Amino acid sequence: MKKSNLKSIMQGLDELGLSNARGVSWNLTPAELVMEAIKNHEGVLADTGAFMWDTGKFTGRAPKDRFIVKDEITENTVWWGNINQEFDAEKFDKLYDKVVKSLNYKRLYVRDCFAGADPRYRLNVRIIDTQATHNLFCYNMFLKPENDELEDFHPDFRILAVPEFEADPEVDGTRSKNFAIINFKKRIILVGGTGYTGETKKGIFSVLNFLLPEKEKVLAMHCSANIGEKDDAAVFFGLSGTGKTTLSADPNRQLIGDDEHGWTDDGVFNFEGGCYAKVIDLTREKEPEIWDAIKFGAILENTRFFPGTTTVDYENTEVTENTRVSYPLNHISNAVLPSVGGHPKNIFFLTCDAYGVLPPISKLTPGQAMYHFISGYTAKVAGTEAGITEPQSVFSACFGAPFMPLHPTKYAELLGEKMVKHDVNIWLINTGWSGGAYGVGNRIKLKYTRAMITAALDGKLDNVEFETHPVFGLAMPKECPEVPSMILNPKVTWENKDAYDDKANLLAKEFVKNFEKYEENANDEIMAGAPKVVVEQ
Repeated sequence: MKKSNLKSIMQGLDELGLSNARGVSWNLTPAELVMEAIKNHEGVLADTGAFMWDTGKFTGRAPKDRFIVKDEITENTVWWGNINQEFDAEKFDKLYDKVVKSLNYKRLYVRDCFAGADPRYRLNVRIIDTQATHNLFCYNMFLKPENDELEDFHPDFRILAVPEFEADPEVDGTRSKNFAIINFKKRIILVGGTGYTGETKKGIFSVLNFLLPEKEKVLAMHCSANIGEKDDAAVFFGLSGTGKTTLSADPNRQLIGDDEHGWTDDGVFNFEGGCYAKVIDLTREKEPEIWDAIKFGAILENTRFFPGTTTVDYENTEVTENTRVSYPLNHISNAVLPSVGGHPKNIFFLTCDAYGVLPPISKLTPGQAMYHFISGYTAKVAGTEAGITEPQSVFSACFGAPFMPLHPTKYAELLGEKMVKHDVNIWLINTGWSGGAYGVGNRIKLKYTRAMITAALDGKLDNVEFETHPVFGLAMPKECPEVPSMILNPKVTWENKDAYDDKANLLAKEFVKNFEKYEENANDEIMAGAPKVVVEQ
């Protein structure tokens, strides 16, 4: 490390009140961090070379313990409620002082990195960790500055991630001992009481989702994206379990990114420098790109070995079903670097409809696109969570409500403007059930879903005949290459047509009820995209 670099980083720590750190390791390489992690007994190496560790008590995000400091910047801009919970500025300052005091006299791992592959909208981020593994995660998930870019690096945002620090809820104003708090005025994120690495990346995602649409008119998106040979980008929105990562991993297209992107006047760009994928039941046959990416430098979270070996048992759910791997984009052979692309020609909303009501593919009008974007529908099936015995509707605005500080209509209107300006096709893809609801019908075959997406991407649905869904008003193609025509209209696949009508009306009611909280801020075009509920006599 050059003396000028060391002086800069130490000045940066002094500004945060961390002048008494016991030792500071700054921007270590993956090999150095793995050695540190092993020395610290944070985890072990798998036979692929990947580093395996446990995140502790928390194996997923804790959305009820995520807060935003309410001040003059956020008071009238953040959409406050159950998702964006307010935190008192004075209490933040006191909690911050306690966190900093706990960090002094400890060994720290510091990383300077970027969020945003487009330099015009890039966020300089400085992350301060007490765990080498967490710092390696940040190396994987954020963009790496070149050495000359580190010479005069000034952070726009700082993250203090301290898993071992637990809050006192009665004194500190948190709900629990763990917390993740964003302070936009001081440009600091505090994460404590949890070792789950996803809190860090989603914290920065939330920051970009607040800053970019408000100031730059850049649409922030919780989506994956890829690009074809003709520079035809495609974007895939979807909640967990809908196939977002799987369907964007196309061997005939290059991957831009698998989770977080921005859409500017020039095209789409990845916020991240890596992927954070689920590995439950992973096989090389199902996910060859992810399988081959799990090598030295990758981090496996909460997995287990086959007894007596260092080979990972991906079916093992002893710790959690949310087992994951993080790895840098260069672990993917067909990744686009730098991870930017042109304007998307096609956007896919992925939903796993366990009611078997929605068509496997349908084309949306701008109004319908904004309506379904704000709704963010999918469904949970029996067995996915304790107490769920029947399919349950899940609505997450913009397909990522926990990370969207602004009102959902802000993002939806930006989406509508961009899809009209750039003549984008928007498709709703049901990766769920056909021929009946869960327990009666069958899951739509992946090969059919892939064929429908490929047909849309290749323009093979541009000139086919469409029919209109009577309840949801969706345009359903009557034919699609390599897909049986009978499955394209969901009602046709049901043996009991009256039962289908009842279920479709039930789901429409759930859509309408969920949307009530957005109506006041939604324009006429958005409201025209709502399904038509049949009123029972």
